[in-house]
Amino acid sequence: MASPAHEPAVGVRRITLDAAGVTLSALLSEPVDTPPRAVVVALHGGGMNAGYFAGPAHPRLSLLSLGAGLGLTVLAVDRPGYRASAARLPAGLGVREQAGLVRAALDDFAARFATGAGFFLLAHSYGGKVALVTAAEHPPQRLIGLDISGCGHAYTVDPGQLSKELQRGWSPKSWGPLRLYPPGTFGMGRGIVEPMPERERAGLARWPVLFRATAPRIEAPLRLTFAEYEGYWRHDDATLADLAAQFTAARHITVDRQPGSGHNISLGWAARAYHLRALAFLESCLVPHEAARADPDHRP
Repeated sequence: MASPAHEPAVGVRRITLDAAGVTLSALLSEPVDTPPRAVVVALHGGGMNAGYFAGPAHPRLSLLSLGAGLGLTVLAVDRPGYRASAARLPAGLGVREQAGLVRAALDDFAARFATGAGFFLLAHSYGGKVALVTAAEHPPQRLIGLDISGCGHAYTVDPGQLSKELQRGWSPKSWGPLRLYPPGTFGMGRGIVEPMPERERAGLARWPVLFRATAPRIEAPLRLTFAEYEGYWRHDDATLADLAAQFTAARHITVDRQPGSGHNISLGWAARAYHLRALAFLESCLVPHEAARADPDHRP
């Protein structure tokens, strides 16, 4: 039996989603006594699970709790190959295949739950890759925008070497200085760590090429965040300028840095600051939708 530290916080429940015949598990938090203004879809990185967004070491760091308190539904999905779908997909899936299943899972969610103005994809690391391809190739109905952390287009390390490190377990580059994380993170965090599926590791080297084919097709507003102590991705000014320039069709793009954070931003002390920035971006994306609802003659 899982220890209490690994169970969902009060107000967060476990659900399953039908992704075109594949069962995906998820954590769900909803606002109390009011319909949601929108749905934040949180996609975790490689070697983690949806508990990454639940603040396992400190409740103040939980995206699930914060979002519900602000009138938003937060749906943290265990990506294909993790938890409920691990036995069905023991080797996992590549980015494109995962993106198609994420879209199918969100269709199932929309058929059963209120979604407000629509979906906002908030994703970390490998989950950011899946979110970007989802937005480009399988955009959910009423996609409001995207907020991606810890995902770029130019590695600081050789992808083959990175794959070997991840096969053995956590890579030191995932963390940065340990002082950035609450006491107990690495004990309580064991409940959120999963083996990174083989097909995810095998696809690491192909991402830069897939990114350049994907970025020009994304139309939704987009925000990208890099931790101060990001270890996997180059984030110097010239690299970030080139990164942003690839999103030629996006209605809006912002690239930010998060001070006092390592790659796993949502597990560190900076998590709440990052989550508030991400949800502030969601608020800006909601403005045209709310204006249109208030004024029938206005179009977003």
